[in-house]
Amino acid sequence: MKLTKGALALSAGLGLSAAAVAEPYVDYTPRTGVTEVQMMKVDPNHIDDYLTGLRHEWVAGQELAKRHGVIDSYQLMVKMNAGGGPNVVLISHYPSMANLEPNKERDMAMRKEGLAMIPKEKSDADVAGFEKYRTFVSDDYWVAVDFNK
Repeated sequence: MKLTKGALALSAGLGLSAAAVAEPYVDYTPRTGVTEVQMMKVDPNHIDDYLTGLRHEWVAGQELAKRHGVIDSYQLMVKMNAGGGPNVVLISHYPSMANLEPNKERDMAMRKEGLAMIPKEKSDADVAGFEKYRTFVSDDYWVAVDFNK
């Protein structure tokens, strides 16, 4: 009798899960573009130093990428509570996944502009020491979805 009840419960559970399967473009629709989410663990005593370095380096690079249409938005977030795990998040939105593909003309132009904005020696000095107090936790790409009505 126990086997029969177990079998019935299993078949009922499988039937319910099959009925709950979402259908892409019916129940939800993926949005175009992709969001890159980089998570960092920064020593809390050096977050101000890290943010200052990011302001000169990362923000300048993001603005350059925006001017060239590679990304359409970016943001930086800092965790407010002291729990473990990442405490700085860098987010960039690419309006098209195609923007992640190499493009020699665009990439070389961006490199030239970037070096003109911040010479390599200054760039190296701005980020010197990051490896002492920053650890990369993850670098992920996310696609947003909209739920259909």
